[in-house]
Amino acid sequence: MDLAYLNGQRPADVLKVATTDLNAEFLMVKQGKTAKKLRLRLEDEGVQSGLSAFIEDLQERRALSGIKTSRLITNTSGLRMSQQMLRNRWDEAREKAAIKAGADGDTDLAVLIRQFQFKDIRPKAASEIELTHASRLLGHTTEDMTKKVYRRVGEIVKPTK
Repeated sequence: MDLAYLNGQRPADVLKVATTDLNAEFLMVKQGKTAKKLRLRLEDEGVQSGLSAFIEDLQERRALSGIKTSRLITNTSGLRMSQQMLRNRWDEAREKAAIKAGADGDTDLAVLIRQFQFKDIRPKAASEIELTHASRLLGHTTEDMTKKVYRRVGEIVKPTK
């Protein structure tokens, strides 16, 4: 889920990310749907990105678990994760979060959590950054596509007074 949010790619493309797609400066992505190639910067002017920090942490956890496969997203045995495995884990994590929210007395949040789907992560990522950057991150040729389909927040405006 974190990798999907940080790189803004489709679930199938997130599952394909491998250590061979990493170099010192970039995470290389070739989108399955459009075949568009992207280079996601891991550092900006010497500052590590959240994506880079996540990948480093993930690689450390994998090393401690003895996982040696090149795919970043695997099951606990180190085998490639399928779409169905991802779906099952997502459903379990979402339900656990909803139960916790309900137990904490926030039933409205619990309802919202249960409605949230994995496919909503990509629009969330696109909605939280500047439109031009979001369009490029998602691999769209026009900002219009990003704006119409993926931006789920309204424009920030000032009141009349």
